[in-house]
Amino acid sequence: MPLSSERFSLDHARLLNTLKARDNLLFIQDLDGVCMGLVRDPLDRQIEPRYLQAAKQLDGHFFVLSNGEHIGRRGVNLIVDRTLGAAAARQQGYYLPGLGGGGVQWQDCYGAVSHPGVSDAELEFLAAVPDRCRDFMQQKLGAEPYQLSAAEIESLLASTVLDNLVSPTVNINNFFQKFAGQAEKYRCLQRDLKNLMESLLAEASRQQLGSSFFVHYAPNLGSDASGERIKYAEGSDAGTTDFQFMLAGAVKETGVLVILNHYFQQRSGHYPLGADFSVRQAPRDQQQLLALLQQHFDPDLMPHIVAVGDTITSQPIELDGQQQVVRGGSDRGFLSFVQAIGGCVGVDNTIVYVDSSGGEVRRPGLKRDCLPATAERWGKRHWGAVRGISDPADPLQVNFAFPGGHSQYVDFFCQLARDYFNGRHAATPPG
Repeated sequence: MPLSSERFSLDHARLLNTLKARDNLLFIQDLDGVCMGLVRDPLDRQIEPRYLQAAKQLDGHFFVLSNGEHIGRRGVNLIVDRTLGAAAARQQGYYLPGLGGGGVQWQDCYGAVSHPGVSDAELEFLAAVPDRCRDFMQQKLGAEPYQLSAAEIESLLASTVLDNLVSPTVNINNFFQKFAGQAEKYRCLQRDLKNLMESLLAEASRQQLGSSFFVHYAPNLGSDASGERIKYAEGSDAGTTDFQFMLAGAVKETGVLVILNHYFQQRSGHYPLGADFSVRQAPRDQQQLLALLQQHFDPDLMPHIVAVGDTITSQPIELDGQQQVVRGGSDRGFLSFVQAIGGCVGVDNTIVYVDSSGGEVRRPGLKRDCLPATAERWGKRHWGAVRGISDPADPLQVNFAFPGGHSQYVDFFCQLARDYFNGRHAATPPG
């Protein structure tokens, strides 16, 4: 039975034994909630040294794909520096290779970063966004309906407005706790920030940058013709907590092609899409992405891709007077694209879901006791175990799940790294 036939399987031993026997293996993995716990303040994130060692052991077979960034005050590289020491991380190559900023920020394991396809004018506009967000929130939060003191506002904004270089973000995790029991006040803040993001898009258009940016809501309820749908808070679910002003093309499914382009160069000595290919050049439509892959990539060299994420949503809502299920989440696009690649070229690609609901950010989680032991036993009664995450008509089929969250996944990842090379190519452990 192929791994891609499984459904929310908890048989991690089978997954481990199958993957460690694959010669041509490629991990593409999200970061927050997967190898780190979700926290209200991004500055509090931590990475275990053993995870960084395992990623180094899988050098060439492992890349990250994140909407967060590698660099900056809230970048993942600073977390690596705190964990191992900056000198050791840079000299021994323990930074996490792959794409940040949704796909526009490329990094190798030594921390060399580039932004292929991004113009100076776009970077200049992005640089002004954090101050615009901070000023907007200071003005709003001191007035009705919030009426927060200047000291409260300053304290909250320190962990809310993230001055990322290519993906400036407003993260309102702390406000969900601050407004506990005041659901409408929190939803009002979500609406205000949605309006702010739309005003920034309008300003970019006035500066002849109308096609340069888009707004990413995480989590979200998928997209329509106007862009991504915000997910408003409901009960204990915080809904959209991250409002990210991002560069057009910086969506994770296009990042998969960039990673494959680099992977094939390592394997064959040439880039199928050219050395300068970036997400800014890639088509937006999944079928066009698949056509590009079929045209340029040798199917005999195609790796077994393991795609790992934690943010997918499925929610029934009323749209245009009819009950519909809308599906979204910042990882859904790239997980779906990896699944489609497997079907297109006949590779047993594997979709892995890490349950991050146990962190400080409230979101739907798996009901482990309600999941069946095997895919063959999956039935109608089991869909309640994944409510808010998936549904019976969901085209994305999660193959394996880690209900124990990032700590359970890190245990598995480290074991795989040890077994995959059996010590023959292991990197020197960090001091």
